[in-house]
Amino acid sequence: MSNIHPTAIIEEGAKISESAIIGAYTFISKESIIGDNVEIYQGAQIWGHTEIDEGSKVYSHAVLGQVPQDLKFHGEKVKLIIGKNNTIREFAFFNPGTEHDKGITLIGDNNLFMAYTHVAHDVVIGDNNIFANNVALAGHAVVGNNIVIGGHTPVHQFCHIGDYAMVGGASALTQDVPPFCLAEGNRAIVKSLNLVGIRRKLDREDVQAISSAYKQLFRSATPLKEGAEALLK
Repeated sequence: MSNIHPTAIIEEGAKISESAIIGAYTFISKESIIGDNVEIYQGAQIWGHTEIDEGSKVYSHAVLGQVPQDLKFHGEKVKLIIGKNNTIREFAFFNPGTEHDKGITLIGDNNLFMAYTHVAHDVVIGDNNIFANNVALAGHAVVGNNIVIGGHTPVHQFCHIGDYAMVGGASALTQDVPPFCLAEGNRAIVKSLNLVGIRRKLDREDVQAISSAYKQLFRSATPLKEGAEALLK
């Protein structure tokens, strides 16, 4: 295919769309599936069973699909699934899943991963998120939709970050972040609603409802669990 640079190493069996562009000195494994209009730039490496859906861009020296950094991993068949229109910048490092979870690291659509971001094994990521430089998601973390995580922020394993939340830069997140909230600090704690983010994308009535729920959960004397149960009734 004319869109594949002659110095690229493509293992036999790799499935690559004719509209994909494969740059110089890239490596693509035999189990990889590269979709329509995907662009993979110079020196990037695609390992194992990695699927990259249409319109995504993988920049120089990103390494996707290499084995998990988990001592319990012993070569099982696992996957890294990347959705549509993702931008994965230089030196990003994404791992597939492990058999101790579902065996899949799953990334949705329209996400921006800035340089040196790390997505560990069994992470699940939704759509329309921004991960600034050096964000590190530990194993089994779950990230929703329309979230911003500031640079140099590690996220502890198994943490869940809800839709429309924001985590400030240089924070250290060791607990879940509810939807719509802003967390920051080392260690990061919820300090307020992510008003800037949700006002950009939600209607005024929705913002007011979220603000009311936040006050009931975090600004009242009612224990958090009881407040959450009351809201769900």
